[in-house]
Amino acid sequence: MKYRESKEQSAELLRLVLASMGQHDAAYNPVTYTVWFEHVAGINNRLSQGLAQAMQRKPRLSDADMWQLYLSFVADLDAQSMQRISGELQQMLSGMAESASRTGSQAEVYGEELQGLSTALSSGDGELLTPAVANIIARTAQMKASTLALEQQVNVSQQEITRLKAELTRTRDDSFKDALTGVLNRKGFDQKLTDMLAQPLPGGQTHGLIMLDIDHFKAVNDTHGHVMGDRVLQALGEVLRSVVAGDADLSVARYGGEEFAILMPERSLAQCQKLAELVCAHTRAMKIRDRRTKAVVLTVTISGGVATMRQGDDAQALIARADAALYQSKQAGRDRITCAPD
Repeated sequence: MKYRESKEQSAELLRLVLASMGQHDAAYNPVTYTVWFEHVAGINNRLSQGLAQAMQRKPRLSDADMWQLYLSFVADLDAQSMQRISGELQQMLSGMAESASRTGSQAEVYGEELQGLSTALSSGDGELLTPAVANIIARTAQMKASTLALEQQVNVSQQEITRLKAELTRTRDDSFKDALTGVLNRKGFDQKLTDMLAQPLPGGQTHGLIMLDIDHFKAVNDTHGHVMGDRVLQALGEVLRSVVAGDADLSVARYGGEEFAILMPERSLAQCQKLAELVCAHTRAMKIRDRRTKAVVLTVTISGGVATMRQGDDAQALIARADAALYQSKQAGRDRITCAPD
């Protein structure tokens, strides 16, 4: 399921989407709404990059612009890249097949010539032996050239396969990353969560999830504008990346809007709480400055909820309990972490 936002999250995203749509000339239709929704929700990195490039060229986007963005980045995401890579791979394999076929043909002829030489040697007839030896010398040179060509083709193909594999990996990784904050997007979060839950757990171990939400983010956008709101999101992304740096097991994601998540495989509730408190403290100390005057413009806080897996939990159950703990933090006054019961 591509869109998993709750009713409350969808309502906030609706407000942000309508604000963005109002700044452009495109009609208020499902195509335009979908483009802006996936952008503000942070679930489509390639679309966000394409949208930014489009607005650099043209400040007010039209219906045609929206349709092009939709076709390029929303409808069948990454299909064009996959088709191109598949075509290059097919072309490379066809080249290898042709080289192998030529070498095979040369080998068949070479075998016939060897049989002719064997017959000439058996007969002891010098008149037959001389041309047979000449033919073998010529065919040996052709066979050597053909075999060398095949070897070169295989080497080139191996290099090409390595390049295409790396490009395919980059394409996949880009589709999992949020362009604004540099952390995983929703698609990346879903994949990492699936991978985490599929891991077998040693006895007594569990998996943890931290859900985080920026406090009063709507007020930040309303008071300081969406550009400043984006800077807050970027700054929090930097805080989250720095806190988990050095621990490859942990994954940070922008869950949607101003909500973030940290996946913590094989961690206890106490370990998850400790990390969440650290993120909370670092965010509290974060200062957003005016880029010209360097004066502090604002500070923000976050609220968080922590949950660990229970027997029989699936992804939705784990997320729901972490979200419920996050809601308790909001209700208790914000700028705090609440842990769901084990």
